[in-house]
Amino acid sequence: MMVNKNKKNFPGVLVLVVGNSGSGKDSIMKGVKERFPSELKSLFLTQRYITRPYSDTEDNIAVKPEDFKKLSLQGEFVLEWHIYGLDYGVPIEIDYWLEKGHPVLVNVSRSIVKKARRIYQNILVVFIDVPFEITLKRVKERARESGARLEQRIQRARQNQDIPDADFIVDNSGDLEDAIDKFLSYLLTAVKSKRK
Repeated sequence: MMVNKNKKNFPGVLVLVVGNSGSGKDSIMKGVKERFPSELKSLFLTQRYITRPYSDTEDNIAVKPEDFKKLSLQGEFVLEWHIYGLDYGVPIEIDYWLEKGHPVLVNVSRSIVKKARRIYQNILVVFIDVPFEITLKRVKERARESGARLEQRIQRARQNQDIPDADFIVDNSGDLEDAIDKFLSYLLTAVKSKRK
């Protein structure tokens, strides 16, 4: 494989986890982390910075928009995007973990995938696939947004039922345990192949 000298080429693999709101990304990532073999380099899950008030249902770092802007200008984010009226940032600390050879999982918007592939050499994209009807039910039950914001998420889910440039697709329409097992199996294969 040719190495692009302009890309960050760390021994650790960066795994971008993509899927519609309510697809179960965080639950799957948490399950994969819990089952990841202890004899391998530790798996890191990244807390994103979001300009939304803190919520018990998400493991994110809540920041005010003005603080997000300051952090961005200071170069504290390796990836950032704006969607649903909110700013999201992935902290620069992931580069430290990747440099040490650790695999890193990050829950991101599909809008950032192309940019991330231009930045990182050792990168994989995993799409969490859920039928629209299930997504709709989960997003409404979650009750994180209402009105126009909720409608935005629903519309986006309706229009984005797949992602052509995903490296792997996990079906999470059935049992969560099955989805975790599939993701973990793929991740272990990817991590072990990078070590050869």
